[in-house]
Amino acid sequence: FRTTSSSAKRTAAEARADAFSPAALTSPPRDGWRTNGGNYFNQRYSPLASINRSNVSQLKGVWRTHLNGSGVGPQYSGSAQPIVHDGRIYIVTGANDVFALDVATGAIAWTYAARLDPSISTICCGWTNRGAGLGDGKLFFGALDGRLVALDEKTGKEVWSVQAERWQDGYSITSAPLYYDGMVVTGFAGAEYGVRGKVKAFDARTGKLLWTFHPIPGPGETGHDTWPRNSDAWQRGGGTVWQTPAVDPALGLIYFSTGNPSPDFNGAVRPGDNLFTASMVAVDARTGKYRWHFQQVHHDIWDYDAPSPVVLFDATIKGVQRKGIAQVGKTGWAYILDRVTGKPLIGIDERAVPQEPRQATAKTQPYPRGDAIVPQQVDIAPEGYELVNGGRIFTPFFGEKGVIASPSLFGGANWPPSSYDPARNYLFVCASDVPGNFTGGHKDNQPTPVGKEYLGGAVGFAALPRSGIFAAVDVRTNKLAWRQRWLDQCYSGSVVTASGLLFVGRNDGRLTALDADNGRLLWQFQTGAGMNSTASVFESGGKQYVV
Repeated sequence: FRTTSSSAKRTAAEARADAFSPAALTSPPRDGWRTNGGNYFNQRYSPLASINRSNVSQLKGVWRTHLNGSGVGPQYSGSAQPIVHDGRIYIVTGANDVFALDVATGAIAWTYAARLDPSISTICCGWTNRGAGLGDGKLFFGALDGRLVALDEKTGKEVWSVQAERWQDGYSITSAPLYYDGMVVTGFAGAEYGVRGKVKAFDARTGKLLWTFHPIPGPGETGHDTWPRNSDAWQRGGGTVWQTPAVDPALGLIYFSTGNPSPDFNGAVRPGDNLFTASMVAVDARTGKYRWHFQQVHHDIWDYDAPSPVVLFDATIKGVQRKGIAQVGKTGWAYILDRVTGKPLIGIDERAVPQEPRQATAKTQPYPRGDAIVPQQVDIAPEGYELVNGGRIFTPFFGEKGVIASPSLFGGANWPPSSYDPARNYLFVCASDVPGNFTGGHKDNQPTPVGKEYLGGAVGFAALPRSGIFAAVDVRTNKLAWRQRWLDQCYSGSVVTASGLLFVGRNDGRLTALDADNGRLLWQFQTGAGMNSTASVFESGGKQYVV
């Protein structure tokens, strides 16, 4: 989609700047979308304003391209955010095939066939890919079979490929790699298969491994004492990283959030807080060394992890300019911290929670001050159940008899990325209201074989209506600016523009534009299939596009 730009040509200085320098990729994108989050802060914010409230109703399709039938089977999901650079749009399908398209016509310039082994059996949540990274003349993507691949951005020819981890061991890559200062950084999925989480950095030129960070600390490392003594539970402790990290070049830190501990629903085999699962973590960008963490959920037994990307921002809070980081977890809260120290900016209180000794539950849990984005209790029990603790968040459970509580493991906020408007100081969140039916604690008391599910219970949902919730949160107060309920779950990330428009997809195939001030629907376009990827916004040839 496009409208003609009326202004805002790049300055000569901007045009000369290295498009992939840390300075360029920290700024909001204009003539491309060169990193998964739009910039290194993962803000998914466009400074372009040619498409605005007054003319968005005139937005029309320019072209539509079919990707040779790649990733259209029932096991696949299309959730990759497009990368845009130098007249090309790069997209990765759920089958991990890569396509380069011409911006003006949509014509396919080149393709790369991943040829995934159809027998891959360690995919948690559908065959999908969240996108690619770009830099050093190469396009980088991670594959479901654990490979990290570099392609020539002009030709699509493979430059290098490394077996970053093996799918047979439970690992896969679904997130878009981060290119930063000559490095390619990626996390790995696999906590449901009892892996020990990893974040790795590779040399962008050669694919050589530069460093590895383990979100589950080993003996002698900070946090290892939160795992049981005389046990190897930490070696299969989960804590995987599902999303593209953010980076602050000025501080030299890379940030990400982590997944659930393993096994998901059995806490008895892993007493302790289980650091650094369900946490926000900062590491040194050059070495991968630990700098700080904040744990959102202690000793998680609900799969209340943090798969949505962290977002960095600068804002005035209580009269002081602060460097912040925000992430919305499956709990339905926004966790807003100082990205220098990892300490809360708004305030987060430890509160006592109900106990279940058979699950070794934590005595307290963090409660952020401010507003929850989704309901955190169940008002009326579903047929056949009696509510325990009002179906509130952190209600414990044990055994095969289900316990109803909200949110479920769907969240809250799941993987769809939030966007951030630096003028309004609003974080825009895609979330869902899906009550859970929790069982577990009685299974998988011994580790399962490598490559087999290690859950300690069963994934369950209450027989109650589901809905989506889309909300704007003011990061200066952690209060809701506005919130709306959708008929269907929200399963697409958003992008926000300087003209006050929010572009977000819907499961029924619509790409929609909302007013960033109040969420009012301004425009919609039927794409023909579930719109679960996040749109990208850019300018090319004096025209603003949405892809």
